[in-house]
Amino acid sequence: MSIFQLSITELAQGLRDGEFSSVELTKNYLERIKQHPELNCFVTLTEDHALSAANLADQRLANGTAEILTGIPIAQKDIFCTLGVKTTCGSKMLDNFIAPYNATVVEKLNASGAVMLGKLNMDEFAMGSSNENSYYGPVKNPWNTQTVPGGSSGGSAAAVAARLIVATTGTDTGGSIRQPAAFCGITGLKPTYGRVSRYGMIAYASSLDQGGPMARSAEDAAILLQSMAGFDPKDSTSANTPVPDYRADLNKPLDGLKIGLPKEFFTADLNSDIAATLEKAINEFTKLGATITDVSMPNLQMAIPAYYIIAPAECSANLSRFDGVRYGYRCANPANLADLYTRSRGEAFGTEVKRRILIGTYALSAGYYDAYYLKAQKVRRLISDDFKKALAEVDVLMGPVTPSTAFDLNEKSNDPIQMYLSDIYTIAINLAGVPAMSIPAGFVDNMPVGLQIIGNFFAEDRLLNIAHQFQQVTDWHQRTPKGFE
Repeated sequence: MSIFQLSITELAQGLRDGEFSSVELTKNYLERIKQHPELNCFVTLTEDHALSAANLADQRLANGTAEILTGIPIAQKDIFCTLGVKTTCGSKMLDNFIAPYNATVVEKLNASGAVMLGKLNMDEFAMGSSNENSYYGPVKNPWNTQTVPGGSSGGSAAAVAARLIVATTGTDTGGSIRQPAAFCGITGLKPTYGRVSRYGMIAYASSLDQGGPMARSAEDAAILLQSMAGFDPKDSTSANTPVPDYRADLNKPLDGLKIGLPKEFFTADLNSDIAATLEKAINEFTKLGATITDVSMPNLQMAIPAYYIIAPAECSANLSRFDGVRYGYRCANPANLADLYTRSRGEAFGTEVKRRILIGTYALSAGYYDAYYLKAQKVRRLISDDFKKALAEVDVLMGPVTPSTAFDLNEKSNDPIQMYLSDIYTIAINLAGVPAMSIPAGFVDNMPVGLQIIGNFFAEDRLLNIAHQFQQVTDWHQRTPKGFE
């Protein structure tokens, strides 16, 4: 078997057994990344940093202080600040920004001995569903390079799917881990809001953003999440809740598991072939001992309009700091301070970012705050209550991640509404703050289909257990795009 097909557990075992060193592993992965520039997954390769970290990892392996991630090559979505390394958020605005500190997630993974090979391409400031909004150009889906990988964590998803890296970080504001995971046929987990520190993760919408792992399997995602999760006093939104051992219950049987299927997910908006694929996948759980019941969540239909008031409102506030004065892009020869602000922002922000800033500023403006933003927050509470009620009756909810498989490049780039609708099944989860994940569940027309599993607050261990048990009896997560075997 190719070294690039090995899981984190298998790579860790190989490192411990001396089959290869972390330096050798790192060099192999760096070479593979360079062989596939057509996917445009990486914004920055950190070769010197990676080899230095790999050397330290080999020392830890030799002296017996290694953890499971020690020496394992990973990559960071380019939204996490990395000390001394360019951190762009996929934008022209931050194209010249060298982070002066590490995000907590980066710090934790570095402490575990993981080896960062580089920073991954993404939609500008995490705004998008296709990874076509990046200043560095679109990422391509390795299953079909004429299609999008999903967004905003498209670089992360495509890199894992193409076996350019064993695991990566992503962030999810309205589906930006789960949707690209579904489009690229990998496993992606959005934890409970507050489970993973947001310190050093450049903010888009502060009440919705959440970092999480992206990997081939639930087991690999569990290993990565173990290092990422935990309370952080530097993040006021961080939850001071104990972190369980995410691998401890992976092999727990699913006898008695109660699965709820929200009827609002299975409507005419869902592609019929995807619906049939998901039905087969969900039937696998009944063979594993689960029972299925229908549930109703009537307020889900209001998720998209509520989200596209709340998220742009928070984005307009968060992105006000990018003004050409302190850091980032600055226009040439400004006539005065107002000209500096106006031209720096006008020249450096992309179309989608400008659109969301304008929407958000309008929604927060005098005379419209009550009519739009306040009302959207009230709707958010109704949606959250729907989840609480449903998850009081069942253990988890299941349904689609996306209404279609990966769409063609440029297919929706001129139609923002159609683009927004590609997140129709993921947005409500962020509004409620509960955890959810996407796992590979089959194919339609040779393109991956994801199954979404939604759990109760801080029940990531249960989601990972359920996903792992499914992956023990299916091999969808092991499929590799042609040309990347």
